[in-house]
Amino acid sequence: MDLVEVGPDVYALLQPDKGLGWSNSGLIARDGGVVVDTFWDLPRTQHAMDLYAERLSGAAARRVINTHHNGDHCWGNKLYVDAGSEILGHRRCAEFMAREDPALLHSLSVADPASLPAHLRRFAVALSAFDFTGVEICPPTTLIDDDGATLDVGGHEVRLLSLGPAHTAGDVAVHLPGSGVVFTGDLLFNQCTPIGWEGTAAQWMAALDVLAGLGCEIVVPGHGPLATNDDLLAMRDYLGYVFEEARMHYEAGRTPLETAKLIELGPYAGWNEPERLAFNVHRAFRELRGAAWDEPADVASVWRDIAALSDHWREQPHVETTPDRRV
Repeated sequence: MDLVEVGPDVYALLQPDKGLGWSNSGLIARDGGVVVDTFWDLPRTQHAMDLYAERLSGAAARRVINTHHNGDHCWGNKLYVDAGSEILGHRRCAEFMAREDPALLHSLSVADPASLPAHLRRFAVALSAFDFTGVEICPPTTLIDDDGATLDVGGHEVRLLSLGPAHTAGDVAVHLPGSGVVFTGDLLFNQCTPIGWEGTAAQWMAALDVLAGLGCEIVVPGHGPLATNDDLLAMRDYLGYVFEEARMHYEAGRTPLETAKLIELGPYAGWNEPERLAFNVHRAFRELRGAAWDEPADVASVWRDIAALSDHWREQPHVETTPDRRV
């Protein structure tokens, strides 16, 4: 983990993007401390707490903001709850977080990949980097709604911007206008192919436009290195491009996998885990057939198509991919 000061008493904690689950966090080191997102497992979260405590007189942060409900941004909440910290998040973040099942991911993380169906093997290998022992779901108890909220953190104005459903049901970005910093959560995957669970393409693109409109000098993404406004707009353009390509092939009667194989990634081919394209095509197809924004993904079909697309590209040497960093 790399702790980087991005403003006065404001830090980004960056993990190298090795694929699924390697997320970022942040700290506002005033007024007892505010942490932006925990990690997927307790050992990583404890390490982050130790790093943060060095800037908080040895104490745990008084408050934690969860940007959304995906486990790699909140399953470490338990350590903060045990320390008496307040957990904040969107009401839909809390609702969807309560549905999570750490036991399932733990079982996959310790399984022999050879014993699993082919489409789950890459997933299990990715999960094996994490230790889900002791994880308990601890949703936010201080809830914000769609109008967001503003905090005064030791003289820092901290704006909680409600921008979902976009990447997930209850996305919140954390904006410090006085420092020119915004923590986006997974509204931005920087130099990494995004995955989106709930929401719509239009809402996600609109959220990225809002974030770019803030004019922040430093953008801390949910995954990947520190970013700029150009990176926000690049991901917006990726989402729009994939959705329109998916629309064309959907109307032609093709399957999501057939569609993904036909889409030329162009400038996005060098992003980590480009085979997540299959996930984004599935999401577009769900939206194109009129599904509700919160209809659950057919996860088994999605992972099968991600694996099939990865295998297909391995047989196409002209395609620029990064197979050593794929799930």
